[in-house]
Amino acid sequence: MKYGKLLLALVVAAVMLCGCGQKDAPVSESKDAETGQMETTDDSVEQTESNAETEETEEIMSKAELAASYFEGLKANLGYKGINETNPLMTQRFGADPYAMEYDGRVYFYMTADSFEYDAEGNVKENSYSTINTINVISTDDMVNFTDHGAVYAAGPNGAAKWARNSWAPAAAWKMMNGKPKFFLYFADAGGGIGVLTSDSPTGPFVDPLGKGLITRDMPNCGNVLWLFDPAVLVDDDGKAYIYFGGGVPQDKISAPGTGRVAQLSESMIGIEGEPVALDVPYLFEDSGIHKYGNKYYYTYCSNWQVDAEGTAKYGFTNAEIISMESDSPMGPFVFKEKILENPGKYCGLYGNNHHCVFSFKDEWYIAYHTRMLEKKMGIEKGYRATSVDKFEMGEDGTIGIIKQTTDGRKQLKYVDAYAKNQAVTMAVMSGLDTKPLTEKGSDMILTGIDSGDFLKVQGVDFGDTTPTKLNAMIRTTAEKGEKCAIQVRIDKMYGDVIGYIYVEDSADFANCQAVLEKEVTGVHDLFFIFSGNGYEMESWSFEK
Repeated sequence: MKYGKLLLALVVAAVMLCGCGQKDAPVSESKDAETGQMETTDDSVEQTESNAETEETEEIMSKAELAASYFEGLKANLGYKGINETNPLMTQRFGADPYAMEYDGRVYFYMTADSFEYDAEGNVKENSYSTINTINVISTDDMVNFTDHGAVYAAGPNGAAKWARNSWAPAAAWKMMNGKPKFFLYFADAGGGIGVLTSDSPTGPFVDPLGKGLITRDMPNCGNVLWLFDPAVLVDDDGKAYIYFGGGVPQDKISAPGTGRVAQLSESMIGIEGEPVALDVPYLFEDSGIHKYGNKYYYTYCSNWQVDAEGTAKYGFTNAEIISMESDSPMGPFVFKEKILENPGKYCGLYGNNHHCVFSFKDEWYIAYHTRMLEKKMGIEKGYRATSVDKFEMGEDGTIGIIKQTTDGRKQLKYVDAYAKNQAVTMAVMSGLDTKPLTEKGSDMILTGIDSGDFLKVQGVDFGDTTPTKLNAMIRTTAEKGEKCAIQVRIDKMYGDVIGYIYVEDSADFANCQAVLEKEVTGVHDLFFIFSGNGYEMESWSFEK
């Protein structure tokens, strides 16, 4: 139904409700027994409310007619991943060295916050990692739509750990303490040590409980570790926790670098029990990982770039690949098991360091790793990395095999509730958009950087059995608000059926902008928001029955 026809139908309905055209419209009145004054009954009150609601709907529809005109000839901008692709997880920012932590039905990903470095002429230069002092965080409960939680300010003068210069390769864990969950974020200060931050929330704010490194070269059995970095943490079934770290290849020790370590964490999770133990790991380079399956423990890591023919013949792996080792104890010793992930450069064409995390979620097994596919699609090849996740099957004996790397290898595990308050920064695919904190250094994010033709896709939205009547969106405008600002809402495909238009009202604070739905919609659909104009920001959306 076109908007003109729908508007006409609404006006006719309003006429019928108001009793227009009748000579004697019925009015129900009664005399108050005490005052003797005439009172209007609820019938006329309801009629007045109905009139007001109809007028409001007419106004919304009138603005929707105007908003619809803004989209004549407007095409959506191309994004950095295909409309049905699930990798990389996000394209609004980079995120490397991923670590996954499950909590309360969600998986949180903590990632090294790669960001462009520029030369004096303003050209993007090779990633040196030297300026990285924040950690990017996103989360999901369905494995296809990801919520942006912004950055943890971990190191540097504006970070929680001011003693540290950098924050690389994070690891996260949580534990119940005094009846409440406590969250721990471990990070590497370049290759010189490992710090820990704590919070009451998986997204922060985080604080530094020690004021210094958790693991330093002054600790026993750590002074000779070339790269004191890349932590991974396991909280075992008995509540005991362990941290794995280290890397680097000493001269003449290519096949047995001896730079891997494991230590038991204290009950507080911010101290070390006993001395760190050396791990016998063939051709170790970096990137400690740990997971448990059944009663076995699996230490995973990245092989170095100097794997010789003898090593390949003995173990079956080559340079910069992810390797799995097995043990009956979290402290080892571990024995070689298999290669599980080839270097992503084999698939995207750009080789680089290989960093991963193996985790399970809702009885499914996944591996998170980074690739250079995002920067390649940007036309930049300077070592900036983005996180991907692929699913695999775990064998009964803990065997994984070589995991297939894909751009679309994950399935949605649950649907999005159309009637809940959904954050605008939760998305499966987008183009041209950006996000920023609602408050300074906060983890509540809003959608910004909007320009005409930008879009976002939310996959698998469940409308249930009853069609909604309205769409509510919390939007605010900026002083630089442009013209023709509106949002077109479609289902199923980028150019699928239009179900409504949101006219963007001027408001310095977040205000509810509504769309009356043009089309009935029930069941599960992909949802597309296509934007016109600029100078406005979106906080959330929800449908209304």
